[in-house]
Amino acid sequence: MNHIELFSGCGGLSLGLEQSGFELTMANELSPMAAESFAYNFFNENLEELANNGERAQHTLWLNSNFSELKPRLRENPFTFPAYHVDANTDIPINTLDLEGKLIVGSIVELNRLLDSDEKLVTQLRTAFGSPRGLDLVSGGPPCQSFSMAGLRKRDCEKNTLPWEFAKFVQHTQPKIAMLENVTGILRAFKDSEGNSFHAWYEVAKVFASIGYVPLCLHINARLAGIAQNRPRFIMMAVRHDHYEKIAQQFEAGCADEQLFTPSLKFYELVQELGESLPFGHLDYFDATKPIHIKLFEESFLSHLVNGDIVTVQDVLDDLKQNNPAEPSAFINNLNTTFEALPNRISLLNHDFRRNGEVVQRRFRLYQVLQAIGLRSITLEIFTVLKGNETDLSDDVWSVCREHKYLQVNGELSAFSSKKLFVEYLQAHPTKKQTQKALVADAPAPAALSIPDDACHYDEHELRVLTVREMARIQSFPDNFVFRSKVTTGGQMRKFEVPQYTQVGNAVPPLLGLRLGQCLSTILL
Repeated sequence: MNHIELFSGCGGLSLGLEQSGFELTMANELSPMAAESFAYNFFNENLEELANNGERAQHTLWLNSNFSELKPRLRENPFTFPAYHVDANTDIPINTLDLEGKLIVGSIVELNRLLDSDEKLVTQLRTAFGSPRGLDLVSGGPPCQSFSMAGLRKRDCEKNTLPWEFAKFVQHTQPKIAMLENVTGILRAFKDSEGNSFHAWYEVAKVFASIGYVPLCLHINARLAGIAQNRPRFIMMAVRHDHYEKIAQQFEAGCADEQLFTPSLKFYELVQELGESLPFGHLDYFDATKPIHIKLFEESFLSHLVNGDIVTVQDVLDDLKQNNPAEPSAFINNLNTTFEALPNRISLLNHDFRRNGEVVQRRFRLYQVLQAIGLRSITLEIFTVLKGNETDLSDDVWSVCREHKYLQVNGELSAFSSKKLFVEYLQAHPTKKQTQKALVADAPAPAALSIPDDACHYDEHELRVLTVREMARIQSFPDNFVFRSKVTTGGQMRKFEVPQYTQVGNAVPPLLGLRLGQCLSTILL
């Protein structure tokens, strides 16, 4: 099987798809920083080393750039890339066959404009550069900040156009299946200025139906597939209508696969009849987290998405601790064996510990205690003191907190003998943040992990933020997968830089990519 990967990032989804039997036809990514990691792991191409030597990359090509040399390209703001038709610095070869297996760095908008003007390239992509199978899959996860519940939730944000650019590329290339991944925020309706609801996922499904695809919409969670993270996601698997008719002939009457696709087929037919005027309410999504739908997942081609064991952060991080590390768990050994096709690395990379000051360490220990207590009411009352809004605690809260040990100024862990001393301790460690939490050792990690400040370690002797490697372990990246470019960034640079922590946080977990690939292969082969 073969695939084209859009919005490829550092390559989490591509890694999983490769392991499930897909060969990369072409990839596209906007960020040069994420592209640096993709090139290093999939092509064994060290862009930084090539840039320092004044050489050009062979497998990583820029659609267009403000620079002719590789070195400034690696730190270029991708939102300032020139339009493709502008006479600038493009690496696109005259012979389009030379794009096979390459990573194209540039905007999907400009890539679509290239396809608008190059029918020969369109033909090459539709046939997967001459494969007798044709093109099997176009996959990818358009950036999703505006759909995220943590984002701006603006209907007219330009980032919200990217799923439609994804559909335009699919219309050009006509794969058998298109798979779109996004945050679950896309399932929650927007309100426009007049108070009208806008269901982004439904509109995206409608567009795919209008270009000849039967869209199956899913709500899944990576933890159900055996990943150590509570990571809900929206997945749309859109099957080209003629291919759907072929696989539907193999469905047994009333089987789970038929039950999944029947509403999608009816929706497809309504879109053919009514087009864009079809109102909301003629398609629903199947939710792997709901008892009403779980049996359909378990008995259908989607079973790989729900049959994983529950994996905890302790399973994936305990051997990486600075103090008293454990032996690697069976999960880690299996993970590294699963993706052993990656180049072998002599040492463990991306595991540099970040320095946290004594005050921060004491605050981290407090977060660990609050997670251990596990009562939101107590956390909220503690934070009223940390934020300076209150100067005392209720006796009920103190009666619970007094049972735990805290990191003292002398570096030892001990309990407080009076409420007064505990309140003074809280007042000496003020913070305006309330999003940062300690991980819970015997549970999957929370969904939002993309910057060091998102979480601290669960172990009382590891009062620190996680390393890039630890974040990657939670996301199910094997140890041989190396993250390149800057480790982190801040300020205005966050608007366009994609450093290592962000690359990990934005990625599709490779094990989830593998499970998705196993599902797709069932309806492709």
